Amino acid sequence: MTQTSDNVTWLTQEAYDQLKAELEYLSGPARTEIAAKIAAAREEGDLRENGGYHAAKEEQGKQELRVRQLTQLLEAAKVGEAPAADGAVAPGMVVTIAFDGDPDDTLQFLLASREYASADIETYSPQSPLGSGVNGKKVGEDAEYELPNGRKAMVRILDAKPYQG
Repeated sequence: MTQTSDNVTWLTQEAYDQLKAELEYLSGPARTEIAAKIAAAREEGDLRENGGYHAAKEEQGKQELRVRQLTQLLEAAKVGEAPAADGAVAPGMVVTIAFDGDPDDTLQFLLASREYASADIETYSPQSPLGSGVNGKKVGEDAEYELPNGRKAMVRILDAKPYQG
C-alpha cells in the first residue's frame, strides 16, 4: 500500500482511508478520553507520586506524536492503485523469499511503509536493506542486500502478490 519516494508517500485508497480514520479518532474521541483520564488522576492528589497521572500523560504524549506523524504522512500522500499482480516486487506486495535460495529457509513479509505495519504480517520498508534489495525484482530472480555487519546476503524471490489487508 505505500511507497515513499523523496517526501511523497503513495497509498492505496484503502490505506489512505484507514490512516485518515485513525487520525480522526486520535484527534477527537481519543483526545477527550485521555483528557478525562488526566483530570481523574489529577483529582487523586499529589501528582509527584501519582502513577496513574504520569501514565496518562505519557499516553497523551505518544498519542500526540502519532497525530503529528499521521498528519505529515497524509499531507504528503498521493493516492494510487494497488500494485499489479505481475510477479514483480513493489511496495504493497506480500513477498515470499528464500534465504540463499534454500526453499526450507523462507520469510514472508509485506513490503510497505512502517505506517502500514500490522500485527498480521511482518512489514519491511522499501528503504530497508532487504526491502530495497528485493524491490523491482521478479519472481524467480535473486536479490542481494547488505546485512548490518556489512556482509552481503542473497535471497530468491519465490512469490509476490498484492496485499489484501
